[in-house]
Amino acid sequence: MSDNFSFALTQEEKKYLKALVRKSILCRLNKQEEPIPEPVTEHLSENYGAFVTLNKNGHLRGCIGNVQGTGPLYKTIWKMARAAAFEDPRFPPLNESEFKEIEIEISILSPIDVCEDPEQVIIGRHGLIMQRGMQSGLLLPQVAVDWKWNREEFLAQTCHKAGMEADAWKDPETNIFWFEAEVF
Repeated sequence: MSDNFSFALTQEEKKYLKALVRKSILCRLNKQEEPIPEPVTEHLSENYGAFVTLNKNGHLRGCIGNVQGTGPLYKTIWKMARAAAFEDPRFPPLNESEFKEIEIEISILSPIDVCEDPEQVIIGRHGLIMQRGMQSGLLLPQVAVDWKWNREEFLAQTCHKAGMEADAWKDPETNIFWFEAEVF
C-alpha cells in the first residue's frame, strides 16, 4: 500500500451520509420503512467498505461495518447505521431517548491489502486486520490515535481484538492486512 488512499468526499457528500445515518436509525426507531434517499452524487454509488461508529458522551455506543464493499456506498451506510444502533452485540439496542445524544463517525475504507512489513504501519493512516485460522480482529486507523498507541501497541491491540496473544502479529501463521480510511 504505497500510495495514499485517494478516496475523498465533498462537504455535501459528508453531510448527506451523516443525515442518511440519522434517517436510517430514526426510521427503525419509528418502525417506518422509507426508501433510501438517492445519493447527492454518483460518487456515493461506488463500491467501498464502510463502518458507522456511534458515540454517546464521548464513549463508544456501537460500531459495525463491512470491510469490503458489497454494493453502493450509500446503501452500505444505511445498513451499517442500523447495525451499529441495534445489532452491535456489545450494547443493548439504541433507544429513542439516546437518539438525540449520539455522535456519528463514518469511515470509508480503501481496498484491503496484505501488510508485508509491520514496521511500515503508520499510526493514524493505517487500519489493521489480524487473522489466524478462525480468529480475526479489526481496528480502524483512528483507534490507535484515540488511545495514543504506538505501532507495537496497535499491532498488539489488534491481536487482542482477534482473541490472540499480544505478540501473535510476529507469528508467521498470523496474516496481517492493512487499509486506509476517510474518516469524518
